[in-house]
Amino acid sequence: MGETRRQGLIEKKLSVAPFRLRFPDSLIPPFRRSVLYALLLLFLSRQLSFALDAPQQVEAFDMPSDSGESIGLRWARSPSENEGASYRVFFSDRPDGEFTQLAEFPANTHYETEVAAPWWAWGRKHQDRHFFQVKSAGNIRLSNNTPYFFKIALVAHGQHSSDSPIATATPRANLFNWTKLNNLALMLIFGAAVISSIRRARANPHIFLRRIPGLDAVEEAVGRATEMGRPVLYLTGSGELSGGGDPSSLATIAATVILGEVAKRVAWYGADLKVPHRAPIVMAICQEMVRESYLAAGRPDAYKEDSNFFITRDQFAYTAAVDGIMLREQPAANFFMGYYYAESLLLAETGAATGAIQIAGTDAEHQLPFFVTACDYTLIGEELYAASAYLSREPALVGTLRAQDMGKAVLLGAMMLGALLLTVSEIMGVPAFRTLLQFFNDFK
Repeated sequence: MGETRRQGLIEKKLSVAPFRLRFPDSLIPPFRRSVLYALLLLFLSRQLSFALDAPQQVEAFDMPSDSGESIGLRWARSPSENEGASYRVFFSDRPDGEFTQLAEFPANTHYETEVAAPWWAWGRKHQDRHFFQVKSAGNIRLSNNTPYFFKIALVAHGQHSSDSPIATATPRANLFNWTKLNNLALMLIFGAAVISSIRRARANPHIFLRRIPGLDAVEEAVGRATEMGRPVLYLTGSGELSGGGDPSSLATIAATVILGEVAKRVAWYGADLKVPHRAPIVMAICQEMVRESYLAAGRPDAYKEDSNFFITRDQFAYTAAVDGIMLREQPAANFFMGYYYAESLLLAETGAATGAIQIAGTDAEHQLPFFVTACDYTLIGEELYAASAYLSREPALVGTLRAQDMGKAVLLGAMMLGALLLTVSEIMGVPAFRTLLQFFNDFK
């Protein structure tokens, strides 16, 4: 039975074979070839449509005018850039080593025209060139005088272009910051103006200075205190930086200089001077200032060591103590010079209640309204800095003050001219005006 079945299967296969051999073989190869060609052309067309050109003209260079540890990269804009494309930056410390991706950013960003460096330090900026700065931060550390290697790749629609040629650069520290060349030039010009103004002030001691009513009243205030037999109270403020009469504050320095001039007049008139302090260092400085003033006035014997005294660093404890002095000793003249905080109104109102002549001076703009309201005279802003030159008529101080005013006039003129030229530049499309005014752009 099994033998018969096996024989039947063999006969069936033999019967099929002749049928398959009768199928026309000449039709199969062309059909298969056509399908293969069609699939191949479709594949190639898709690959060609998404082919990306590798970034070209890649350049690495040490960033100019810095302390090192920074390298700049720039390369030409690729014709394969489109919406959604991005650049990848790779880095290695060896030309044949493993490259690590540093950053990825959209292809329509990071152009040379976005660099803030001025034209005299950077040169001409191109709109069709990309720029990327690599500097020590986070997980990357660049060491000076060590070469590094970089390459760029373009990515779009999931396709990765060929890597650009490898560019190398070595970061170095620069001796001169060329971006600040304009600051050097302007400071040299200003220095020459200061020297010239000082020489002119020495040749003409009566050089004109704008009248400041608050300083004209110093003589009146000290004279009134002398006539009434009451003391002169002088405060140097609370300081700008630490709140404790910091001697590094410009307002505190100005207050100590003005104290020297007030002390000379107190010595001439023979009045009594009281200077309470919040900071021991400022107290020591003022002691020397007052001692020198009495010596310059020819009254060293009238100087009292305890005219300068320390109270406390605490803001409102100091304020309460000074208010107590005002109420007990009834000074005829109060001077509030320097930088002040919330204690300004408490001090000025108490002094006004005692009937004293009050002269204030501060560059703390948020305290000026209180002094203007409660005091007889107020030096506003830079008048505080001009007071020492106004009172002493020292040629060095007067010349410096005059040169400062000249510098302000030049900068104000540059601002007005710049606004006009920039307006004309926008209307007429002349970029040269903007380039010219960059000389004044970052002056500090």
